[in-house]
Formats: sequence, C-alpha cells, structure tokens
Amino acid sequence: MMRTVIFDLDGTLADTAADLVAAANGYFTAEGLGAPLDPLRDARTAHRGGKAMLRLGFERTRGAVDEARVAAAYPELLAIYSDALCRETQLYPGAAEAVAALRVEGVATGICTNKPVALADRLLVTLGVRDLFGSLVGQGTLAVVKPDPAPLMLAIAEAGGTPARALLVGDTETDRKTAAAAGVPSVLVTFGPEGHSVADLAPEAVIGHFRDLPDLVRALLP
Repeated sequence: MMRTVIFDLDGTLADTAADLVAAANGYFTAEGLGAPLDPLRDARTAHRGGKAMLRLGFERTRGAVDEARVAAAYPELLAIYSDALCRETQLYPGAAEAVAALRVEGVATGICTNKPVALADRLLVTLGVRDLFGSLVGQGTLAVVKPDPAPLMLAIAEAGGTPARALLVGDTETDRKTAAAAGVPSVLVTFGPEGHSVADLAPEAVIGHFRDLPDLVRALLP
C-alpha cells in the first residue's frame, strides 16, 4: 500500500496570517470600525479562519458577537481576501523541498484544509506548489469540514492512499482531532502560530522544521 502524507495549509505549509488579517481589517475599515486585528498578535486567530477573525474583530469593536452578522460578513471578507490572496503569504522554510523529497520516495501527498477550496487551489498555484499535491480537499468540497474525518479520508483516497498507511501534518487541535477521528497518526508543527504548545495535544510527533519530516514519515509509516 502506498504511503500517504496529507497536509493542512494555513499555519502548516504556508504562513497566511498577514494577508488574512489585512482582509479582515479591510472589511472592518469599510464598516467604519477601524482595524482591530494585528497580524502578529492575532496570527493564531487568523489561521483558524475568516469567521474566527470576524468574531474577534466584532468583540473588540462592538463588545459582543452577533453570529448572524458574522455569517453575513463572511462572504464580504472572502471577496476582499480573494483580491489580495498572496501579497505577504509565504511557504514555511523547507516546505516545498520536504514535499518534493517525499514524492521522490514514492509517497503520495495531498492537502486537507478548511480554507475554501477555490481559494486554496489558487493560493497553491500562486505559490508554485500546486503540482506537488495529488489531492486537495477544502471547505466546499464536502458538506463537512475538519475535525470531521470525512475530508481527510477523501484527501487520502484522492491522493491514491489508504488510512492504514497515511498521516496528517497540521498545526492545531483541529488537525489533531481530525487525525484521531480518522485513525491516522498526526504530526504537528511547532513553527505555526500555536508554537510548542502543540506538544500538549499529544500527537504522534512534532517537528520544528520541515527538514525533519521525511525521516519522521519513514519511522511512522515504515
């Protein structure tokens, strides 16, 4: 059976926080609420998605969160983000090289993200790495998103693998829960916004640089 490694996108393969926060602040500024989010201080929230940023921004500017307003604002935020998808976003050091090295060894690779799938696809193309991944599952591919295991299972299958010889590389508790629900090992990165605290989630492994991933995959998926 083919070994398969599936990656989260935001906060795992790419640091997208600055562009995400800029889009959210663009929305709030247009609404006359200023720019309540900080790209460094709020990177963790940014990598949890647009609705998380909207909730935090409304809490800071309005003192309360109205979920109906969050839902209404979300498409507007996505439109702003779509127009400035990759101004500051960069792959984390060694990410592309590690994925390429895995593929040379015959490992199948794919993406499982909660980012809207069309935006994820365009971002990967812009970053020049779309061809490194045999599958891409994102928000909108299925009716559910992580931590439901279905998106991960689909990403594994579309990459050509099976859960019995697959693992998920991510950066959050959501990724840890998704992998556990799917019955596959998880590897969490410490260079994302959550930092070394991801070790407290008890994943099968953590890495501090992508250079360590190929050896780890050999150990976890012999």
